[in-house]
Amino acid sequence: MGTFEQATLPVLDEKTFAAVHRSLEDAFSAQRVDDFLHRVKRSGLRARDFESVLNKGLLGKETGALYAAMGNSDQGQIRERYLWLVEQVAPELRAKYLKVYAYY
Repeated sequence: MGTFEQATLPVLDEKTFAAVHRSLEDAFSAQRVDDFLHRVKRSGLRARDFESVLNKGLLGKETGALYAAMGNSDQGQIRERYLWLVEQVAPELRAKYLKVYAYY
């Protein structure tokens, strides 16, 4: 029996996808992730609440409109990438922003 591999979906709008992807990578870069999580906390949001973080403009002013213009499969891939990045944050920062990471 083979191992499960998630199907790779083709990106439909590469230019828009790349712009939104860059916004995510920028927010979670080593130099900016502390500031990003601080702004999430100040906004009273949870780190895993992608739609709210996006709608508050915390991923960049244009990112919400770009994301909205994307197709469903591209949006799904961006959401997955965002959630993956949220989980990759260093344990000491996750501890610092415990409230942002809490499930309640």
